[in-house]
Amino acid sequence: MGHQTFGYIGYFDRESCDLDEFKVLTSQQLEASDVPHAAAIEKNVPLYDMGALRPALEDTDKRRALMAEWAQVLRCSAGVIALKNAYADTSVIDRASRVFDAIIADEKAGSAGKGDHFAASGANDRVWNSLQKQCLRDPEGFALYYGNTSIAAAFEAWLGPNYQVTAQVNQVRPGGKAQSAHRDYHLGFQTADQSARYPAHAHEVTATLTLQGAVAHCDMPIESGPTKLLPFSQLYPAGFLGFHEADHRDHFEEAHVQVALEKGDAVFFNPALFHAAGENRSADINRMVNLLQVSSAFGRAMEAVDRRSMTAALFPALVALKQGRRLSASELDAAIAACAEGYSFPTNLDTDPPVGGLAPESQANLMRRAVSEGWTTDHLKDALGQMSARQAA
Repeated sequence: MGHQTFGYIGYFDRESCDLDEFKVLTSQQLEASDVPHAAAIEKNVPLYDMGALRPALEDTDKRRALMAEWAQVLRCSAGVIALKNAYADTSVIDRASRVFDAIIADEKAGSAGKGDHFAASGANDRVWNSLQKQCLRDPEGFALYYGNTSIAAAFEAWLGPNYQVTAQVNQVRPGGKAQSAHRDYHLGFQTADQSARYPAHAHEVTATLTLQGAVAHCDMPIESGPTKLLPFSQLYPAGFLGFHEADHRDHFEEAHVQVALEKGDAVFFNPALFHAAGENRSADINRMVNLLQVSSAFGRAMEAVDRRSMTAALFPALVALKQGRRLSASELDAAIAACAEGYSFPTNLDTDPPVGGLAPESQANLMRRAVSEGWTTDHLKDALGQMSARQAA
């Protein structure tokens, strides 16, 4: 696959947006030789059969090879991967859906309906911070949901370890309108004028700080409006300004693709990929997805999450699941990584200095130690409190 080299530009502005360049970049085709682990390519989207690949995730070298392929696709190629059968047991999905339905009902009863971003409100239900809300309502279900080695590998492929998971549920009922084309957090949540203030290299860096994902909570045929995607569009340098331009959005509408998903499938894409939720033209499908917005340890997540409360709530469930041998060691680790803070910084180095290493113990490593050593919940809560006190400014 060919590569294009662009001259250095210190800053982007509206004059940097070149529709012809955008069309050339997005006219590329993904070749099977670029994605040797993929079971198929559909509309420039590589499909990975996790039913077949899941055992490879238990082998360090095979896991790294697969993650390296995913990172290459996300960064330099199509910009999107689809994991078929990411959840082998879809009863885990159904259990989470029931929790999300209950949260939606409770929040509707307590306040006016919330609109979606980049789309009109009315036919959508949105649950912000579904990560924390699910964990506190159903800790065991949370552990089974996020104790998933396939999605954990996708997170780590793009972001490395110690990532920060956040999540938001979006349910679009029949008649729900499509979103407009956009890029995502960070610069995707800025106006064009605000984005133009950041130097050009920051436009490239911002895409490496977040991974966008979606877990299908029902079968999603094309008429139900699965995400509209424009493969290779993350390669467009001025795209954080370009998605605001009408001619670029028009090209997106002409050239985008959609891939049907089944319950338990997951899609992950570079946040710089032009995308938009589709219109739900079905007669009877309530299209529910759990949107995973996962941040690098080196960046700021969009949502504030009370990971201390989540860790305390999740711990007894993890202990029981470990004792019952319902989660493997790698699945337990994936659940902990989705819940607890994996990075040691920022902290107060006067009161929380690195002892015996380069960094203090992280919340996630504290939780791993508690699970391994068989602590009581009260012991963990005390340790979490002491850690918070040490870290406070």
